Amino acid sequence: MASPETGVLAARARALAVLRIRSTALAVALLPAAVAVVLFAGRASGHLGAGTGWDLARWIAAGLAVLSLLLAALVALVVARARPALSPSVPISEKSAPDLYRLVRDLADRLDVPAPSAIALTPDCDSWLEDRTHRAHGPPRRSTGAARGEARRTPEAPVLVIGSPFLWWMRVAELRALLAPVVAGTGPSAHPDIAAARRFIRGLDAAVAVAARARGPLRALPLRFVGRVARLLLRAGREHATIMERAVAAAASERAQTVDYGLRIVAQEQVGLAYAGWDRLLTRVALPAWRMGRWPSRLDAGVVSALTELSRRDRLANGFASRLGERPACDLLEEPGAIDRAASLLAARLFHGGPAEPGPDWSPVGWGQYPEEVVDRKWRLEAARLHRVLDNLPATALPAAPPTPAAPAAPDPASAPPLSYARSSSRTPADRSPVDHHPVGDRPTGAPSADRPEDRPAVPAPGPTLARVIDRLAQDERAGDLVAARLGAEVEREEREEAARQAARGGSAQDATVGVAWGDGMVAEGGLPLFPLQPPRTGRELLADHVTAMVCCAAVDTAGAAPGLDWLDGPALLVDGARRADLGRPVLSLVDDGDAEPLRGWLTTVGVRPEKPVRLV
Repeated sequence: MASPETGVLAARARALAVLRIRSTALAVALLPAAVAVVLFAGRASGHLGAGTGWDLARWIAAGLAVLSLLLAALVALVVARARPALSPSVPISEKSAPDLYRLVRDLADRLDVPAPSAIALTPDCDSWLEDRTHRAHGPPRRSTGAARGEARRTPEAPVLVIGSPFLWWMRVAELRALLAPVVAGTGPSAHPDIAAARRFIRGLDAAVAVAARARGPLRALPLRFVGRVARLLLRAGREHATIMERAVAAAASERAQTVDYGLRIVAQEQVGLAYAGWDRLLTRVALPAWRMGRWPSRLDAGVVSALTELSRRDRLANGFASRLGERPACDLLEEPGAIDRAASLLAARLFHGGPAEPGPDWSPVGWGQYPEEVVDRKWRLEAARLHRVLDNLPATALPAAPPTPAAPAAPDPASAPPLSYARSSSRTPADRSPVDHHPVGDRPTGAPSADRPEDRPAVPAPGPTLARVIDRLAQDERAGDLVAARLGAEVEREEREEAARQAARGGSAQDATVGVAWGDGMVAEGGLPLFPLQPPRTGRELLADHVTAMVCCAAVDTAGAAPGLDWLDGPALLVDGARRADLGRPVLSLVDDGDAEPLRGWLTTVGVRPEKPVRLV
C-alpha cells in the first residue's frame, strides 16, 4: 500500500511541471528584451559592429522587446486581477455551527493536517475543498508591517464545502466518515509548490473567462490575445494539472484510511441514495413550484421525507430509514431551519434562475401548503392556458359546431362568442363565476330554468369543461398537433418574459447582500440557471401535461378529489385519500392517438363529470 507521502511527492512533481510551463512562458516573453540588451551592450563595448545594419537590428530588437514586455505585462495583469470562479454556497460561521466546526477540527487533528479555514454549504450531493485566497473573494485586509509579511508567508487553508442534503440525511458518525478524505486534502493543499500551481491554473482559467466576456473593440482586441495565450498555457499544462489533482486525491484517501474506514463504506452508500432522492425532489417537487414563482423553503428537510418514502417502496433501500433514530448531522447547526431556507433559495437560483431574495413574485412555500398553493394552482394555470389556446385556434382546426337555435329578443349566451376563464381575470373568486360558464349551483341540472326555459342550448355551452377538450382533440386529427405547437410557443413566450423580468431586476448586488459568492461575471452575464434540471419539453409533452391538469381540475371540482404531494413524483391526485397514478396512459392515448375511450372510461370509474365547468385560476 502506498503511503500518503508518495502521493504528495507525485503531486509535487506534477506541480513543478506546471510551474516550469509558467517559467518557460516568462522566458519567451523576456527573450526579445534579452536580445536587445545584448545588442546594445555589444555596441557600447565595441564588440559588435557599428554599421547601419547593426543599428537597424538594435532598434528592431528594442521595438520587439518593448512590444513583448507590454504584452507580457497585459497577460500578467489580466491573470492576476481576474477573479477565479467560486462554487455558489451559503457560508456557515462558527457562531452558527460550533459543533460542526469542532467536529471538523477534531477530524483534522486525527489526520494531522491543517483544519479548513471556513465551512460553507452548497445545495448539491458532494463535498470538496475550495481555495478562496484570492483577494477578490474576501474583505480587504488592513494589515501593515510584520503582520502583512507573516500573512504572506502563512498560506490560508482552503474552505470546506459540504453538500447540504448530507447534513439532513446522514447521521453525525456517517458525516464524519464521509468528510475524512476531504479534510485530509488540506495537507497536500498546504504545500507551496502545489498551491502555486493551482493558483496559476485558476488564474489562467479566470483570464479565459474574462476574455470571453469582452465587449467593444478597444477591450476585445487585447483581451482576445490574452485569451489565446491563456488557452495555450492551459493546453500545455492540462495533463500535468490533471495528474497532480489525482495524486492529491490519492494521498488524501490514503491518509484517511485510519479514520472510520468501515463506516466510510456505509457513508458512501448513503451518498448514492441521497443523490437519487435529491434529484427526484428537485425535478419532480421543487421545479413545478419554481415555475410558478414559489420556492419550497425546506428542501433539505424534504430530502429526508423523499428518502424515507423511497426506503418504503424500494427493497434495495430497505433498512436505511431505520437509521433515522440516531442523531442527524443537522443537529450540529444552531439554526438548521434558517440554513435550510438559505440553501433552498440558493438551489432555486442555481437550478431555475430565480431571484436572489424573496419578493411579491418569488415567495416561499411550506410543505404543508404545497398541495393547495402549488399543485392546485399549477393544474388550474395549465388548464387556463389550454383553454386559451383552444379559443384561439383557427376555424379550420375546429370540429363543426351544431346549428345554434334561434335566439329570442334578449341576448343569448349561446350565440355570444366563445368565452373561457383563460380570457377572464386570473383572480376570479371560486364562488363568483361568470354565468356564461357556470350554472347556479343549487339549480337542478335535469330541468330547464323557470325564468328562461327557451335559453337552454341543445349542446353544452362553450367554456372551461373537460368535455370540450376531449371532443376537440378526439374529433379533429389536426387539432392535437396545432394545440401542441401553440402551447410550446406560449410557454416559451412566458419563459422569455420571466427571464427578461429577472434580468431587469438584477442579481449581483442581491447575492452580495445574502452572502452568496459567485464566479466572476456569472450573474452579470445572465448565466442563470447554471444547471438546468430538465431539457425543454416537447409540444406533445406539454399537451399531455395540460390535458392531465384539466382532468385533475375536473376531478377536484366534480368528484371530490384533492391535490396532493408525492415526495418522489411531485404533484399527485388523491381520490378518497389514495393517490391515483393510472392517469398517464389514458391521457397519452388521447394525445397521441386521438382515442378518447380509455380516458372516458377512467373518468367514469373515478366519477368525474366532464360536462361540468371547472374553476380556473
